[in-house]
Amino acid sequence: MTPAEIFCRPLRRMRRDRAAPDYHQADFLRRFMLDEVNERLASVKREFSVALDLGCHDAALQLPAARIVRCDAGFAFASAASGVQADEDRLPFADASFDLVVCAGVLDQVNDVPGALALIRRVLKPDGLLLAAFAGAGSLATLRDALRFAEQDRPVARLHPQIDVRAAGDLLQRAGFALPVADAERLTVRYASVFGLVHDLRRMAAGNMAVEQHPMRRETLASAAERFAALADADGRTREFFDIIFLTAWAPGAGQPRPARRGSGTVSLAAALRPPGQPMS
Repeated sequence: MTPAEIFCRPLRRMRRDRAAPDYHQADFLRRFMLDEVNERLASVKREFSVALDLGCHDAALQLPAARIVRCDAGFAFASAASGVQADEDRLPFADASFDLVVCAGVLDQVNDVPGALALIRRVLKPDGLLLAAFAGAGSLATLRDALRFAEQDRPVARLHPQIDVRAAGDLLQRAGFALPVADAERLTVRYASVFGLVHDLRRMAAGNMAVEQHPMRRETLASAAERFAALADADGRTREFFDIIFLTAWAPGAGQPRPARRGSGTVSLAAALRPPGQPMS
């Protein structure tokens, strides 16, 4: 039995196509992610020859030493980047095609995240590297608060579920990656009104794409706007938060460090914890 999907695939593609022309006006979130990805790449002492830019958006990812294949769920982004249109959990690439996959800004919008990660591992060559980033649990906390306040009598799910950093690490392990690492950084952005935030979310193709859509009444939106404004700093601007989860993991390969075999230790825990100079009993 196929599990119910959270996101409407046609709606997501439409939202990405609508966002493409003005995406450069609200690309700060992905630029933040790519800056961190580039820093992490700089610390890896090896070269990558063929990379996959998965969720390529405006093709801002640049890797001078590598040939980059672009892929995006939206036709407009994929076409402008001379790439392939495909959902992240339905990749069309052959196994072991890339030695690097960068996936920045889309995993939080994928129906089958475990399946997408498993496919990424398959398209990576042995000892290939995955670097991913996406908005995780804790993001849009102020908007969520405003919506809960506005709809406290009849709450409606308007923002999709989010993955926390611990779950992200577990997903990497389930997908069969080696040396998985998941960590998070917070980006704070301030807005003069909730409408500016919603406008940015639409321009970055990050609006509500749930299968089940609930129209918002004008009085609900007005109440949410009042709550958002009430949370403003002294200068009238309100803080919103994006908690970005970063994933680093390797496709299994020969020569990688591996955990020691269970029971292979030569020193007991009691001996390791004994104070210096204390004899064994």
